[in-house]
Amino acid sequence: MKQTRTVSFAIIPALTALLPLLLIADLALPGGAWAAGGGGAIGKILPWWSAVPFIGILLSIALCPLFTPRFWHLHYGKATIFWALLFALPFLYAFPHVALYEILHIFLVDYIPFIILLWGLFTIAGGIVITGSFSGTPIINTAMLCMGTFLASWVGTTGAAMVMIRPVLNANKTRQNKVHTICFFIFLVANIGGSLTPLGDPPLFLGFLHQVPFFWVTKAILPHMLFTVAVLLAIFFMLDSFYFFREKKTEIIVEPEKEKTVLLKIEGSYNFILLAGVVGMVVTSGCWDGGNCSVRGIELQWQNLARDAMIIVFGILSLVITPKRLRHANDFTWFPIQEVAKLFAGIFVTIIPLLAMLKAGMEGPLSGLIALVKEPIHYYWITGGLSSFLDNAPTYLTFFNLALGQLGLTESMVPAALAANTATANPAFISFLTAVSVGAVFMGANTYIGNAPNFMINSIAKEFGVNMPSFFGYMFKYSIPILMPVFIVVGFIFF
Repeated sequence: MKQTRTVSFAIIPALTALLPLLLIADLALPGGAWAAGGGGAIGKILPWWSAVPFIGILLSIALCPLFTPRFWHLHYGKATIFWALLFALPFLYAFPHVALYEILHIFLVDYIPFIILLWGLFTIAGGIVITGSFSGTPIINTAMLCMGTFLASWVGTTGAAMVMIRPVLNANKTRQNKVHTICFFIFLVANIGGSLTPLGDPPLFLGFLHQVPFFWVTKAILPHMLFTVAVLLAIFFMLDSFYFFREKKTEIIVEPEKEKTVLLKIEGSYNFILLAGVVGMVVTSGCWDGGNCSVRGIELQWQNLARDAMIIVFGILSLVITPKRLRHANDFTWFPIQEVAKLFAGIFVTIIPLLAMLKAGMEGPLSGLIALVKEPIHYYWITGGLSSFLDNAPTYLTFFNLALGQLGLTESMVPAALAANTATANPAFISFLTAVSVGAVFMGANTYIGNAPNFMINSIAKEFGVNMPSFFGYMFKYSIPILMPVFIVVGFIFF
């Protein structure tokens, strides 16, 4: 019974936010009253200050843990609801039909599949325990970061982070200086490493949901990813070596006990089969056309519904077959995924006006920003810059749609336009989408809110006792001085 309650509680954050909206819809509107979605149309008339709740939720995430940590830890969910309602209620009052459509659309099409995938990878990976006698030397740390980076594209940044973060923390438990290791872990494993497949990072998964072929990103982003990873691993190795030898001179490092341990031990390895099942369902959903169904005017594809259902099944199977001692050994708790589910529900709601304004193009309040986006380098920097703060998944989707609009393409034309060396290929769209993909995935590492796994890693590291930097501390001590110069070089070389 306890296991059932745990499973239900784990799924609730991903699903319950939709129920009040469905209830309101059924009570307030007849079936034929639903307007067609018009993100661009509504974006032309929404005032700029409709984005204030989104700014408010970002500032809350950034400042409350710093100035009112106890309040935030206890009430972050209530604060998220406050900002979401501050936008949603006036929006529903002023534009009832379109507002309900837009809110339900972003939940049904984007948020729920997004959070189900994160939940599935988080749950399954949490049953895999990697232990051994390795200690956090510069070579071992670099090797673990490298392993996690290349694992991320195939089990997701969330899956790779959950598999690798505890071995990294355990290996470095005697190190005095380990914050930099966790920050580089966020750079590489939670973000840049997920750039080679739609499974890797939420923005690419949303692109996959909108007709981008599964393996297109593998070929398109591989050179950018290899260069960036090589540079960052070299920087990390030099920095970690400096700290390591300084600690060794002052005898701060304590050698771990080596009795009754082996170099590497993996328990719960059957969860890798379930991870493969998640991968298989994602790939299948992109290859199988199961037809469409409609929920209050919102088209949903049966293959995507089947994919999401099976991911939930795989997650529940992992909970049932994995011994509790393995999750206990991993210090597994639901708090990180709860935090992500609640905060991102608010982010997805409050981001609606910004996405609508961007979709409105030159006729919307953000026309000045849109006018700047003309070349791949512009897509790279503006997508990346906004992804650092707006969350990279919906930002990717916005500039994906902007590129389509600029070139007169429709979503159904995407696979043909990306097919290189064919008569239907569109070189401009290929360049634009590559820039959007690289900017969104890479620069999601710039802040804790740029990508969902960043939150989880920060939360787990804090639970482990690591004195992680604040929101702005992470930016000014790590991402700006380390990542930004690398991203500037990437822009010069590739765009």
